[in-house]
Amino acid sequence: MSTLSLSTVRHNLSKFNFTELGIPFLVLLIMGMLVIPLHPVLLDFLFTFNIAASVLIIMIAIRVRKPLEFSAFPTILLFATMLRLALNVASTRVVLVDGHTGHDAAGKVIAAFGEFVIGGNYIVGFIIFSILMIINFIVVTKGAGRVSEVNARFTLDAMPGKQMSIDADLNAGVIDQETAKKRRAELSQESDFFGSMDGASKFVSGDAVAGLLILLINLFGGLAIGIGQHGLSFSEAGRIYSLLTIGDGLVAQVPSLLLSLATAIIVTRVTTTESMTEQASSQLGNPTALFVTACIMAILGMVPGMPHLVFIGLSAGSMALGVMVLRRQAVGSSPEKLAEAKIAAEAPKELGWEDLDQVDLVGLEIGYGLVPLVNVETGGQLMTRVKGVRKKLSAELGFLIQPVRIRDALNIDPDSYHIVLKGVIRGRGKIKVGREMAINPGQVYGALEGTPTQEPAFGLEAVWIEPSQRDHARALGYTVVDAATAVATHLNKVLRENASDLLGHDEVQQLLDKLIAKSPKLVEDLIPAKLPLGALTRTLQGLLSDGVSIRDMRTIVETLSEVSVRTQDPDQLTALVRPRLGRMIVQGLIDDKATLSVMTLDPNLEQLLHNVLQQHDSGQGVVMEPGLAERLFAALREGAKAVEALGHNAVLVVSPAVRPWLAKSVRSRVNDLVVLSYSEIPDDQSVKVIHTVSAESQNDGNNPRR
Repeated sequence: MSTLSLSTVRHNLSKFNFTELGIPFLVLLIMGMLVIPLHPVLLDFLFTFNIAASVLIIMIAIRVRKPLEFSAFPTILLFATMLRLALNVASTRVVLVDGHTGHDAAGKVIAAFGEFVIGGNYIVGFIIFSILMIINFIVVTKGAGRVSEVNARFTLDAMPGKQMSIDADLNAGVIDQETAKKRRAELSQESDFFGSMDGASKFVSGDAVAGLLILLINLFGGLAIGIGQHGLSFSEAGRIYSLLTIGDGLVAQVPSLLLSLATAIIVTRVTTTESMTEQASSQLGNPTALFVTACIMAILGMVPGMPHLVFIGLSAGSMALGVMVLRRQAVGSSPEKLAEAKIAAEAPKELGWEDLDQVDLVGLEIGYGLVPLVNVETGGQLMTRVKGVRKKLSAELGFLIQPVRIRDALNIDPDSYHIVLKGVIRGRGKIKVGREMAINPGQVYGALEGTPTQEPAFGLEAVWIEPSQRDHARALGYTVVDAATAVATHLNKVLRENASDLLGHDEVQQLLDKLIAKSPKLVEDLIPAKLPLGALTRTLQGLLSDGVSIRDMRTIVETLSEVSVRTQDPDQLTALVRPRLGRMIVQGLIDDKATLSVMTLDPNLEQLLHNVLQQHDSGQGVVMEPGLAERLFAALREGAKAVEALGHNAVLVVSPAVRPWLAKSVRSRVNDLVVLSYSEIPDDQSVKVIHTVSAESQNDGNNPRR
């Protein structure tokens, strides 16, 4: 039993991440130094560690290429400041308690710093310490704090514009969704970083003030304790405690100055792909500036009384450095190098897979005359409209519409645009920038002066008018839209009509992943145990082709889990899923009184179609007798117009066996006609038949052809 327990403990310890104890240990160490007296040897080690850590931090600050590469700096600055202050408290305790014993009372490090800087002269020591305090507090810390404050303010003010730029690139297809997400995260991190740096810089300035106060406490407190408690003379107490106080202050002030300098380096960095050293060497290596500097130094060196050797030596050094930079540039731009580069550039490149561009799923090609519609700086609203279309369609259809890549095309008319799906043009139109389109909805009360045109989405009569005519046109009953809205409306119609082409395996997998988060067992039972992903994709495409939203994925997957044991055919699966979505399908077709007004087929005509489809495998490959087909579709068109004239949606209700074939047949022949089956109408739905479709000479269709 004990062996088992020991092996279990070892196993658990092997999984434990001991590196996570570093920060808690540092916090406990800092708290311990504040309350527990430390031995001088331990103080020497901690002071040395503090200096080494400060040097490490400033070296990292010099090497980073952009501030976010050192995003932990504000927190590190906090811990470094607290460590240094804790050391000050610990050393003050030792100085005041054991300072009377001699210079080594607080350790070798403090004594060495004190003796080296003072050199036997206490006034010089105070002056040197004061100069370091001025440099740290007045120059470096104050400047870094101001830069941090300005950076935080400007970064916060620029966030909306940068976010809009990311959204614009995403809508234009310049970047994908993953890149946009990464850039938004970097933007948020940048804002948080500079905000944290604004606060962290206050730690450094507070540390400088604390260093000065601790110096005064050590000095006057040491004099009082040495004279009052230990019976030292004023001169002896002043000598001992001055050395210890100044040594302690310098040991703390040097790391403080290094951290202040690291803070200033971080907040003054300009984000590039180069480190500070690379930037400085490339930008300061200007041969012209070096030669001018060499000449000025040489002239100053000739002035009587000047140290000629120093000035002439620096002049020669600047001249040599300028010559070296020129030679390096000459090597990089030598004729041989340029010729090699030219030959390499002109040489035919080997064709690779990266040279083949993938076809954009959704694209919008515009003539150069429509470019102002895309330019946000000039007030272009097209990208905003396109984003709104994507958002609206994604919410209605139930899956994320791919970004629309907008590009200018020189091979089309300046005022024209093409809507492209999978490399194929599915919509065209012409737009006039700076004008507005007044659309005739069917009944207007006057004519407008302008350029006659046709609304690109629905083919309605329209007129291009000046913006000043907008109110007048609306008063006459026209619907007035701007150019960007006209393009967006056309795009919305094309995408909605071709929604099934926009849904692929990747999108279906994303929908399943989203459903797994809430109903994992439901998805696992269906895919791939009962139904392959391809069959599910084609089933969802069938629903979209019928104009049915796939938002209710839970109901769709539940239904497919039940019926997939009977069939794997996507068309039959689509027909079996539709009745379960009936309430959602009917929701957009009912009137204000919650009544569904419908058309029906004449019973004889419906029975005829039913018999024909049964004889030809449920409509697969059926071609009806031309006369009957023409009369049928003509009657459906007339019935749809009559129903729409009454203010109702054109809805035709037929038997479940007839619906799939008839819906597919009328899709391109009768506009806006919705074909439902009786089983898709909820039992509690109020239905009103307002038109019956019949076709003359129905017997002509008894001999359909395959």
